[in-house]
Amino acid sequence: MANRTASQERKTNETQIGVSVDLDGSGTVSVETGIGFFDHMLNQLGTHSRMNLTITAKGDTHIDDHHTVEDVGILLGNVLKEALGDRAGIQRFGTAGVPLDESLCRVDLDISGRGGFFMHGEWPKEKAGTFDSYLAGEFLNSFAKNAEITLHLQIVCGDNAHHIVESAFKSVAAALRKAIARDASIDGVPSTKGVL
Repeated sequence: MANRTASQERKTNETQIGVSVDLDGSGTVSVETGIGFFDHMLNQLGTHSRMNLTITAKGDTHIDDHHTVEDVGILLGNVLKEALGDRAGIQRFGTAGVPLDESLCRVDLDISGRGGFFMHGEWPKEKAGTFDSYLAGEFLNSFAKNAEITLHLQIVCGDNAHHIVESAFKSVAAALRKAIARDASIDGVPSTKGVL
């Protein structure tokens, strides 16, 4: 059984990023992006998807967090796509709704080969710490497109910006864990087209 691991680096005038994943890990995470709340969310993503995840990033956060958040999404998506290989034997679909106190988000995703992020609801206007809540959507958009995942996120309810964003990340992680899981009963690629 092939190892489902990958590592890549990305360097631009705005960011320098390295990402490594092991899809069959135990949820071991090491993240340093220089953005505390974003690190907290990426820890949720790795821990609850059970991927081993290492991310290092240096970006122009003296301007704002946008470039770093978006570029981490791009690279993590690319690395996940590489680690999945031909996608043979995966369950492909994942659905999860993870509450955090008063907040609840729901995620439905398909490792479809057609990347897209579809938001149902609105991010809070408030910051989570110093983190602009809408940047969670920028991350998920760049991640889904580059991983070639169709990802629907619904914000069901919530009042606290921190809780809403964390519920979203945990829901993505739980859905992703199901979708990337190998299933011995699946012979080849789980698609009537024969390719994803």
